[in-house]
Amino acid sequence: MNALNDQISRRRTFAIISHPDAGKTTLTEKLLLFGGAIQLAGAVKARGQQRRAHSDWMKVERERGISVASSVMTFAFENNIFNLLDTPGHEDFSEDTYRTLTAVDSAVMVLDAAKGIEIQTRKLFEVCRLRDMPIVTFINKMDRDSRDPFDLLDEVEQTLALDVTPASWPIGMGREFLGCYDLFNDRLVLIQKGAREGLPEVNESCNGLDDPKLEKLLPVHALEKLREEVGMARGLCKPFDEKAFLEGHLTPVYFGSAINNFGVSELLSGVSQMAPSPRSQPTAKRLVKPAETKVSGFVFKIQANMNPKHRDRIAFVRICSGHFKRGMKLKHSRSGKIMNVHNPVLFLAQDRELAEEAWPGDIIGIPNHGVLRIGDGLSEGEGLRFTGIPSFAPEHLQNVRPEDPLRAKHLGRALQQLAEEGAASVFKPIIGADWIVGAVGPLQFEVMADRIRTEFDVPVHFEPTGLYVARWIEADDQLLMKEFIDTNKTAIADDHDGAPVYLARNAWHLDRGAEDWPNIRFLKTKDYVE
Repeated sequence: MNALNDQISRRRTFAIISHPDAGKTTLTEKLLLFGGAIQLAGAVKARGQQRRAHSDWMKVERERGISVASSVMTFAFENNIFNLLDTPGHEDFSEDTYRTLTAVDSAVMVLDAAKGIEIQTRKLFEVCRLRDMPIVTFINKMDRDSRDPFDLLDEVEQTLALDVTPASWPIGMGREFLGCYDLFNDRLVLIQKGAREGLPEVNESCNGLDDPKLEKLLPVHALEKLREEVGMARGLCKPFDEKAFLEGHLTPVYFGSAINNFGVSELLSGVSQMAPSPRSQPTAKRLVKPAETKVSGFVFKIQANMNPKHRDRIAFVRICSGHFKRGMKLKHSRSGKIMNVHNPVLFLAQDRELAEEAWPGDIIGIPNHGVLRIGDGLSEGEGLRFTGIPSFAPEHLQNVRPEDPLRAKHLGRALQQLAEEGAASVFKPIIGADWIVGAVGPLQFEVMADRIRTEFDVPVHFEPTGLYVARWIEADDQLLMKEFIDTNKTAIADDHDGAPVYLARNAWHLDRGAEDWPNIRFLKTKDYVE
């Protein structure tokens, strides 16, 4: 039992959230570099060997220089084990991000120092707030012209209704950016100009901002400004309060430049010291506590074809309790069957190694051929249905057909697999032969067409459809449900799980359906169910 508690206390499972282009993938790379997981951080825009960012492994990601799938990276730092989940920044792939946030205990919010809070940051923050998730903020790109630090802190406070505590304070910005003063540990950290692989040039412990040694290390005007601004910041901002942070009401703020490796080590130490160890997870019946001796976990993501040569499917499982060992027999709560977990893996993005064991907070991959789905629970004996793993009704609908009509069956299999993976919604109308694909954003259609062509060898065409939205339909009275479906056959389809869906042609059609059938529920979101 002591070993279990010790391992739990060492785990930090967190996600990185941001708007596209805030530097999230670069920061992920540098966190791995500082954690000793990789030797060379691969810049997204570089060439050759550096072209592929470690967390962006899908072909479409490497071509576009964006993240479209969440990836998992496990590494050690300061005697703690970190499970870092990098999430898509692009809003068209936000559903993957929302699900990933169900599997973490805290988040690092990355802001661009010139732009502050952007639309996608705010949306993702709201998801974190629903889960009372502790957030550490990293204001990136201080080596470029940026907004005033007070202005940025005020925006976080006002826009997100979140108290802020500066953990470090920047000295200058853009070309005049010299480094930061670490307010939590009273240290001066100066940037090493032009060195993207090295560590900071000066990392000097100080006896407060009045320490005479600062006069030798900083220009007079920079030191005067630093003392004045830190004095104001300490007067205006609340001091760090661990309880408020863990409840999601206060965020410590770090300033830095990920591309120059600056501020990354301080951020990582902050997550190590402040972020919570694995928390309890909700199920339909009770809370599962990490220190329970029996193993339990849930699937929050399915990724197909991580290794295209093997046509594999990996279920990403968050371990919630107990000490998992390779070869364990676990109950699959949706089917009630026992699974023998022979070849679980730990991740460094696409690279993986056999996981001999795992503890609460760890993310393991279980190779399987369609048995496991998003939302499934696994446990030693008890049938647990984990809750709060969302599925969203799509905002965009298109028809899809294969270029070669003889490959229609292959297309059906590909769409079923992508739907089970959570990459898209797939609907088969009761009347008509065409498949309808739903997506949160239009870029998803391009990515899907690319994946269906490269991974399944089925070139396809996506075409506009005269449909407005899809809504899952539910009713307590099954006879009423059958009557509704029979009356509206031309507007009904089944999703990949066989659940009925109402396809509305326009807003009036949707409103009229709800008005005429008050006892039918039209659902925009639903939990993954077993």
